[in-house]
Amino acid sequence: MRLVFAGTPEVAVPALDALLASDRHEVVAVVTRPDAPAGRGRRLVASPVAQRAEEAGIEVLKPAKPSDPEFLARLTEIAPDCCPVVAYGALLRPGALEIPAHGWVNLHFSLLPAWRGAAPVQHAVLAGDEVTGASTFRIEEGLDSGPVFGVITEEIRATDTSGELLTRLSHSGARLLAATMDGIADGSLNAVPQPADGITLAPKINPEDARIEWTHPALRVDRLVRGCAPAPGAWTTFRGERLKLSGPVTLLPGSALLAPGELAVAKNSVRVGTGSHELELGEVQPQGKKPMRAADWARGVRIESGERLGD
Repeated sequence: MRLVFAGTPEVAVPALDALLASDRHEVVAVVTRPDAPAGRGRRLVASPVAQRAEEAGIEVLKPAKPSDPEFLARLTEIAPDCCPVVAYGALLRPGALEIPAHGWVNLHFSLLPAWRGAAPVQHAVLAGDEVTGASTFRIEEGLDSGPVFGVITEEIRATDTSGELLTRLSHSGARLLAATMDGIADGSLNAVPQPADGITLAPKINPEDARIEWTHPALRVDRLVRGCAPAPGAWTTFRGERLKLSGPVTLLPGSALLAPGELAVAKNSVRVGTGSHELELGEVQPQGKKPMRAADWARGVRIESGERLGD
């Protein structure tokens, strides 16, 4: 099939690579978000998908909106058989959805209908799910509600951050997307409507959602830290300034001796109290500084007895 691939961030690149390596399909163009400012100089930088497509010598389309008439006209000229999508980042309207003969097929990083929305991996970690996966489905106007072609499953490890889990899913999902394109091409694969039960939503995680409440149980704090890593990053306050927990925390067994948020410093460790067990901090990132070991941070700020996080 003639394919036009739509995607933007690094997590979409493995899927693009899998389709480029296929001898059954031709990726004739890529659709991605416009160049965005990045770095200290805030210069415009092409998306990871755009950079990979340019390396491969593929036409790159960067519409401000996929409903732009010029983009729709060019997509009609290209006449793709199907448009596979991974984390494109823009809403597709009927004018675009109707152009490819086999529609737009999205790789979504959850077991639909669970965790429909922008942040499925983060929400799976936050909720304490033990298993997640990826699904390929035909895009329609509803939010991630289209019929499903195929799924793969992935265990969520006890120490997984959302970034680590998403990296694994990006590779296993790439294989699923390529297999889905094969099945659509030879007619062996039919999309099945999603069940009406089990629908959960996964809206974008904002910085305020990532604020740690130390009165919560330790397990909930652990999930928040892992689920918000690497972005937006779980955070608290110390002496009135924001402190990000950029590394994992360790749940400590036994009875808690520290009050919620209370700190205890040893030579090579920093413990903090929660609503249940104590936690040992990994890496922290003070406001305006780089991430560092919690013990190094504690030595630098000279924590006094009884000081707390989150005050």
